[in-house]
Amino acid sequence: MVSYVGALLYGAVGIVVVGMALLVAFQEKLVYVPVLPGLTKSYQVTPARLRLFYEDVWLRSSDGVRLHAWFIKVLPASRGPTVLFFQENAGNIAHRLEMVRIMIQKLECNVFMLSYRGYGESDGYPSQHGITKDAQAALDHLSQRTDIDTSRIVVFGRSLGGAVGALLTKNNPDKVNALILENTFTSIMDLAGVLLPFLKWFIGGTGSKGPKPLNFLVRSPWSTIDIVDKIKQPILFLSGLQDEMVPPFHMQMLYGKAAAHNRECVFVDFPNGMHMDTWLVGGDHYWRTTQQFLEKHVPDIEEHESSHDAKILRGGDFM
Repeated sequence: MVSYVGALLYGAVGIVVVGMALLVAFQEKLVYVPVLPGLTKSYQVTPARLRLFYEDVWLRSSDGVRLHAWFIKVLPASRGPTVLFFQENAGNIAHRLEMVRIMIQKLECNVFMLSYRGYGESDGYPSQHGITKDAQAALDHLSQRTDIDTSRIVVFGRSLGGAVGALLTKNNPDKVNALILENTFTSIMDLAGVLLPFLKWFIGGTGSKGPKPLNFLVRSPWSTIDIVDKIKQPILFLSGLQDEMVPPFHMQMLYGKAAAHNRECVFVDFPNGMHMDTWLVGGDHYWRTTQQFLEKHVPDIEEHESSHDAKILRGGDFM
C-alpha cells in the first residue's frame, strides 16, 4: 500500500515537473500568437479595401529587425491627433482594421498600426525585449514626421498592447502626450494563474501572496502594475466588465495604483463589454468618452486659441 501511494505521489510530481518544463519551454508560443488557427501569417485585408488613406511604413528596430506598419490618415493633409495603436497578442493588425476605421471616423484622428516582430509582414520572433524595441522605433518614427502634429501623439493599447503602450509611455514623457488602456492585465504572471489555475502556486505578480518560485523563469512578464504609477501623462482606462480573458479587477488595480500618483486618470467601464468587443458594444458611449479625453488632453491648439479669443470678445461686448 505504501509503495502504491509513493508511486502515485512520484507520478503526480513527475507530471507537474514535465508540465512546468513544457510551459517554460513554450511560454512565448502561449503569450504571442501571430497566426490564428486556420489562417496564414499574411494580412487578409489592407486599408485600401476599406478605402482608407494609408501608407506602408518600413522601420528598423534598434537591434536591426525589419518591421512593417500602416499609417492611416483621416485625410491626406490632416493635422489631427495621431494614435499609436498596439494590438492584442493574437492575430495581426489586419484583424483590427474595422475597429480602426470607426476610430478614425469617430475621433478624426490618424492611426499608426505597428506589426510587432514576428507578426504580419514584420521579421523576427516576438519577445518582451524585442517588442519594447519595436514600440520605441514606431514612436521615434512618428516623432520625426513633418506631416503630423507631434505634440498630439496618443498611445492606445488593448490587452497585451496596453502593456506595450504603458511601458513606452513611461519611457517617453516628452514624446507621448496621453495613454489609453483597454482590457489590460496587471502582469503575465497574474494572468497565468487565471488562465491556468494550477500556476498560481508557482507564478504570480507583485501583489500575490506567498513565494512564487518560478517567476524568474518568465521571459515576458509585462508587469504593468509595477510601472503604471510612474506614468505622468493622462491615462484613460476602458474596461469591459464581461471580459472573459482578463478579469476586470486587473484594470481596477491598474487604475487604483495609477490614480494614487496621477490626477489625470479616468476609469470608464462597460457592463456588457467582453475582451475583444468592448469598443463595439460600448457604442456611442465608448467613442464619446474617448473623444472627450482627446479633446481635453491633446486639443487642437488653433481651435483652442480661437475659442479662447471668442470668449474674450464676447466678454468685451457684454461689458
